[in-house]
Amino acid sequence: MAKTKKILEKKNWSNSFMLIGEAKINDYTYKLDAKAGQSDWIYNSLNLGVYCGETCGTVYAELMGGYGAERDNVIYVHGKDENGKDDFSNKFTIDWEDRFDETILESVGDLCYLTVGIERDKGGKVYYKKFLAPYDMIAYINENLEDGMVVNVKGNLKYSMYNDELQVKKEINSVVLSKVNDSSKYCAKFTQTMLLTKDSLGKVDKTTGILPIYAKVLDYIKEYKGKEVRANIPYNKTFEFELDLSTPDIAQKVIDKIFKVRKDVTEVTFEGDLIEGGALVTATEDDLPDDIKALIAINVFTLEEALAKCTANSGREKRMVIRKPVIKLVEDKEGNKTPVIQKFERKYEEEDLIPNFMYSTEDEDYEDEIDDDTDSDENESTSNDDNDWLNRL
Repeated sequence: MAKTKKILEKKNWSNSFMLIGEAKINDYTYKLDAKAGQSDWIYNSLNLGVYCGETCGTVYAELMGGYGAERDNVIYVHGKDENGKDDFSNKFTIDWEDRFDETILESVGDLCYLTVGIERDKGGKVYYKKFLAPYDMIAYINENLEDGMVVNVKGNLKYSMYNDELQVKKEINSVVLSKVNDSSKYCAKFTQTMLLTKDSLGKVDKTTGILPIYAKVLDYIKEYKGKEVRANIPYNKTFEFELDLSTPDIAQKVIDKIFKVRKDVTEVTFEGDLIEGGALVTATEDDLPDDIKALIAINVFTLEEALAKCTANSGREKRMVIRKPVIKLVEDKEGNKTPVIQKFERKYEEEDLIPNFMYSTEDEDYEDEIDDDTDSDENESTSNDDNDWLNRL
């Protein structure tokens, strides 16, 4: 009898982000009451840049929502239990026209709302507003958010495939004024649960100390190849971990303790930094073409001028750098709380990572369709048995 595969679950799964820094508003930040092609769909969209300091750069998060002008629109929500906590089993809908009706909203769970706090009252206290629809939230932010405001933006990381490349979207659910008044404390953080196997360790860059981690992240899809599945699927995503190669023995212990998988699939939750921005490539005299060197020789350009003109941004880098595993306080039956690293070995077997609907004898190349955004050469990994290279540095 064939073994039954475990269902890939996102129970106690984290995929959140937090940006603290200065709001950057330009001509591309908003689309208001835009129309989607020839359909009746009217939408607002937000692509908000937040300057998160020199290390993380300007990180962009987004939100979109709308309604059908010629259809009956509803909002899907859940209710509250008798203690006022979110009851996810109590699902219902609210008519679009009733989304501001306070008598109806009293029964809606708190986690259904999007939160904005970018205005202050006469006493200087932040005034918070809650929205059920992204469409309304974006319109409100457009009217009240000013360029340069120091904000705290929170939301969830969303993974999907587009044109055979993995897309990582930062979907906003909260924008509030930050209490941070020191730019050195700006940051772009993420918390992500991921699945690791024996093939998750990459090859360290001996110059930078960057170790690629080839993990799998789960996200929900409604359909797969035109068939309704409503399930979580694994996406291959490369993260980075920065090793201190000045102490090879300790670096090896870090790898063994945090990343090494001895058998099956390990589930672990990490926190880290989002690093985005232009990667500046500085030209040297040796990089200059001969024709430009000739112009320098006849004093058309100085060397400094030529180097400045030949130095350019190489495009936006987008890195997700793991810093450390997450520790969570777990309460026992007696009410005692114990700190526990969010790492669970042998959560799945490797064959569980291939949902039945994704695999058939006619479709054995499914991994190509949910691959990450790196080339195959960059995904070359080493087994754990061979990964004691640090001791040989």
